[in-house]
Amino acid sequence: MTAERILILGGVRSGKSRLAERLARGRGWPVTYLATATPGEDAEMRARIAVHRGRRPADWALIEEPLYLASALRAATGPECCVLVECLTLWLANLLWAGDERLLERELAELRALLPDLPGQVIFVGNETNQGIIPVDALARRYCDLAGELHQDIARHCQRALLCVAGLPLVLKGPPLAGMEGE
Repeated sequence: MTAERILILGGVRSGKSRLAERLARGRGWPVTYLATATPGEDAEMRARIAVHRGRRPADWALIEEPLYLASALRAATGPECCVLVECLTLWLANLLWAGDERLLERELAELRALLPDLPGQVIFVGNETNQGIIPVDALARRYCDLAGELHQDIARHCQRALLCVAGLPLVLKGPPLAGMEGE
């Protein structure tokens, strides 16, 4: 089977992660879950991470990489393998919070350069952040702008792009999803 890249966007608690997990299981290939979240001292984020861990099958490999996504993808992808990247917008936030502009630019450029050549199935999950008002804060505006640009770049290289709303996948690009409606 040829390479397949899928982008799943949605709001917080929209069902995008569960959809991504179902798609990852659907092909029957070995799955690597590439997690970008960092819990730090945030109890609520630790709880969210625990929910995701609890849903993952025991046979899925795990890579936790908050900053160097392209490198981790290069190492994890391969023919007849699936990599689920959770989540692009947390990765972007980690890069912004690192406070190193060169790191941010380099990592974004490396991911963009890698996109056309990713083997196997790669499922990218991200929060759609740009459907509300323009933030007052300069950093928040920059984050939303970078997220929008990143999602557009990834969508151009994906065979499928989906928007998840209320647990329902809306196909933005690619063929309809068979058997995934309302699960």
